[in-house]
Amino acid sequence: MTRQRILLVDDHEVVRLGLKALLDKHPEFEVVAEASSANEAVEKTKGHEPDVVVMDIRLKGGSGIEACERITEEFPDTKVIMLTSYAEDEMLFSAIRAGAAGYVLKQIGGDDLIKAIESIGRGEALLDPAVTQRVFQEVRKAAREEEASAFAELTQQEMHVLQLVSEGRTNRQIAEMLYLGEGTVRNYVSSILSKLNVRNRAEAAAYAVEHNLKDYL
Repeated sequence: MTRQRILLVDDHEVVRLGLKALLDKHPEFEVVAEASSANEAVEKTKGHEPDVVVMDIRLKGGSGIEACERITEEFPDTKVIMLTSYAEDEMLFSAIRAGAAGYVLKQIGGDDLIKAIESIGRGEALLDPAVTQRVFQEVRKAAREEEASAFAELTQQEMHVLQLVSEGRTNRQIAEMLYLGEGTVRNYVSSILSKLNVRNRAEAAAYAVEHNLKDYL
């Protein structure tokens, strides 16, 4: 049976001792080294090539996030689980960007931590349930911002014209609905095609639907 080689990183010796005592009871785990700082974490990773690094997000003399980024860049086969006492959004997303495979709160139970390490060892990604909802909220927010930026160059009137184009309305129908001249509508449509970098009305209509234009009117 292949055992998962684990590096523990925390600037509190008592925490490391507690984690080691917990993990040593598991037959599939082997704590191969410990570190108390970000630089030491990187050096110990170089020296021991662990499968999993369990690392506090806040360390003396450097950030666990910085160490995570260095480790995941230099040792892509090594997975990093970030431990933290607080569910801070900024830290969470910084850890994800740094390449952390897992993010769990220190309040996690011993059995749950073991399951988390097992999951990471299988190549899965893991977030503590307490922060998962925040990730989804941020993803949804980013998606909304990306959609909104899709129409950033259009005026409000052009967005209304585009919506009607996406509904299959002709220039004459749009002119009547918006109380505009037909020539004015043609100019709006031409401007819309240019700004969206699409070739025709059909592509413009598809663009409007794809980016949920209705939500921004």
